[in-house]
Amino acid sequence: MSNPKFGRIPSMRERVEDTLTAHRNELVSLLSRYVDQGKGILQPHTLIDELDNVIGDDQTRLDLTDGPFSEVLKSAQEAIVLPPFVAIAVRPRPGVWEYVRVNVHELSVEQLSVSEYLQFKEALADEQSNNRYVLELDFEPFNANFPRPNRSSSIGNGVQFLNRHLSSIMFHNKDSLAPLLDFLRAHKYKGHGLMLNDRIHSISQLQSALAKAEDYLSKLPSDTPYSDCEYALQGLGFERGWGDTAERVLEMMHLLLDILNAPDPSTLETFLGRIPMVFDVVILSPHGYFGQANVLGLPDTGGQVVYILDQVRALENEMLLRIRKQGLDVTPRILIVTRLIPESKGTTCNQRLERVSGTEHAHILRVPFRSENGILRKWISRFDVWPYLETFAEDAASEILAELQGIPDFFIGNYSDGNLVASLLSYKMGVTQCTIAHALEKTKYPDSDIYWKNFEDKYHFSSQFTADIISMNNADFIITSTYQEIAGTKNTVGQYESHTAFTLPGLYRVVHGIDVFDPKFNIVSPGADMCIYFPYSEKEKRLTALHESIEKLLFDPDQNDEHIGTLSDRSKPLIFTMARLDRVKNITGLVELYGKSTKLRELVNLVVVGGYFDVKKSQDREEIAEIEKMHALIKKYKLDGQLRWISAQMNRARNGELYRYIADTRGAFVQPAIYEAFGLTVVEAMTCGLPTFATCHGGPAEIIEHGVSGFHIDPYHPDQAAALMVDFFQKSKEDPSYWKKISDGGLQRIYERYTWKIYSERLMTLAGVYGFWKYVSKLERRETRRYLEMFYILKFRGLAKSVPQVGDDPH
Repeated sequence: MSNPKFGRIPSMRERVEDTLTAHRNELVSLLSRYVDQGKGILQPHTLIDELDNVIGDDQTRLDLTDGPFSEVLKSAQEAIVLPPFVAIAVRPRPGVWEYVRVNVHELSVEQLSVSEYLQFKEALADEQSNNRYVLELDFEPFNANFPRPNRSSSIGNGVQFLNRHLSSIMFHNKDSLAPLLDFLRAHKYKGHGLMLNDRIHSISQLQSALAKAEDYLSKLPSDTPYSDCEYALQGLGFERGWGDTAERVLEMMHLLLDILNAPDPSTLETFLGRIPMVFDVVILSPHGYFGQANVLGLPDTGGQVVYILDQVRALENEMLLRIRKQGLDVTPRILIVTRLIPESKGTTCNQRLERVSGTEHAHILRVPFRSENGILRKWISRFDVWPYLETFAEDAASEILAELQGIPDFFIGNYSDGNLVASLLSYKMGVTQCTIAHALEKTKYPDSDIYWKNFEDKYHFSSQFTADIISMNNADFIITSTYQEIAGTKNTVGQYESHTAFTLPGLYRVVHGIDVFDPKFNIVSPGADMCIYFPYSEKEKRLTALHESIEKLLFDPDQNDEHIGTLSDRSKPLIFTMARLDRVKNITGLVELYGKSTKLRELVNLVVVGGYFDVKKSQDREEIAEIEKMHALIKKYKLDGQLRWISAQMNRARNGELYRYIADTRGAFVQPAIYEAFGLTVVEAMTCGLPTFATCHGGPAEIIEHGVSGFHIDPYHPDQAAALMVDFFQKSKEDPSYWKKISDGGLQRIYERYTWKIYSERLMTLAGVYGFWKYVSKLERRETRRYLEMFYILKFRGLAKSVPQVGDDPH
């Protein structure tokens, strides 16, 4: 029996050439159909659909479909048509790209580099695509010698890879343990030494001291306070930070001994995660109305505010717990730095400092936007903030240093603006930086890069995409809520992955922007605040005192500024949705889906919570368009009697009880977004035991296991979504246990994966590991950051200054 031979996988160019040889006429027919559509971008579904129109018999089409070219088409993310050429961007797996171009007239095939493909694509925007002197941004040379995984399944598990890599180096080269010693010796808090003192100068001295400390501590009762053995340990070379009891100190020292003798990834991560490193945290989120009451539903103010407030409460609890276990007498501080808005619409957004409720040591610190004309007094859109951020960062730095009486230990940026400010501050102060995108606008607005000029007056994407590239590459680590956020799925491109290579014609090309295989990426999913969001079945905790106001909200026949529309049949279950009124959230898409489905309207009523009813009350461009569309749909489908539209609700406690009240009706929650990076409302609904239907585009596809803990719906196929809901409510009507089965499945999923306790533990461990990694491997990447600094000064500043500053009679 002959041994199997493993050959080289053919390139995309070779596959096209093989198909040209085997199925010449059919492939020419297919490519000609692409060319006949004229200059433009063809999406994946168009490329596949045209296969059915190829000349020849069924067998010929089948041969073409099953042949090597089908692999090209199935992996294609777009095709650029500039007759007689067709260039295809092929993605055989997440994070891996190839580019081929076919001349349909000459039947020639060529493999393109990233730069060549982008240059070809630029001709779509009628730019001088032959201009050889275009600014190209390329981060690959800086990362060429940096370790990274190569399997798509490893994406988002950066810290595990780093720990494996580092422990392997330590195992094979004992000299590499020296940086760990240096790190422990250099560790201080406000000038006071932690972990080791100057009695220990070498690894051998450290091992000897650990052996003596082990012998000493093992003879003490396990609950002996650290203070009782502090003097003895200090004499051996140890300072505070190892633990609060003899047992914990001994456990920590055993971890270090294991690392020194036979390092392994798990032990290394545990040890680094327990080193006292993070006491003062600064979280950046400049845009919108950042407050704790009466802000949700205001422009640019939604899930991100809820996320950060819940994050801060969980983070403080975790920091206090760790500090106590470390045996330290330190008061942690968390500052949420946001914009101060003098004309704050009755919110607290005009107050400089505000303590976060439910915490002892966390505050919102507000700093105004300032220009040459003075302080900006009114809200401005998140798309218009760019001219103000550099001055905001400078002012924020002074406020942070004054408030903390020193430099913080950790910066966390949020969204494009917060991440840029975090980059400026972390670079200036030399502090570990974490980036959280929440949503990257480039994926939400198709072709907003190649046709950026069409979007510029309204959205100023040139500034935003430039800021995103800077902060992604400046960050020490990036956390995302889902894998899809980084690298998409087999068939869809991830938010970060879309920044791997793109072009802004006339400005610059990004040939290697961000590498999704970079070990800085980590998936850390948030949860819902379980004091507010808990299962409908926990009767003793239910806020029944709010039921009267909830029933009024849902069923009061009065039409006013808080609710319009009526529900004639109160016995029906309720479909419920709650989101901002903008195009991407697609609330109007759900209303139209419902209006068109006679069967769904027979089974359930629809409740929409979001936005204003009166366009005059909104300052947001997209919201105004959606409000007008809502009114038109209600009229077109005669929805009065079956739809209740409730304005944006600010009371989180009542919103939590509203989810549970909907569950009492045996209803469901629907999240119909065109794209959703994560889906916090999905987690909230599932945490309350409410069966949930959510978009298959983005994070909810990972949160929900279809048919087990909820359902996926495709907003691009509303008829199928309606049929899925009809099927669920019909089954639940016939067998009430089916509703409970999906409800219980959702709760189980939440408890396993989506809680703030799990999140905060992971975030603190990551802060420790990357803080150490930055120190020992010089992950600061000075060359990269100097490159970024130049790009910021030469390109971003000019783009930001081109954004018109809003005039509102500043003072």
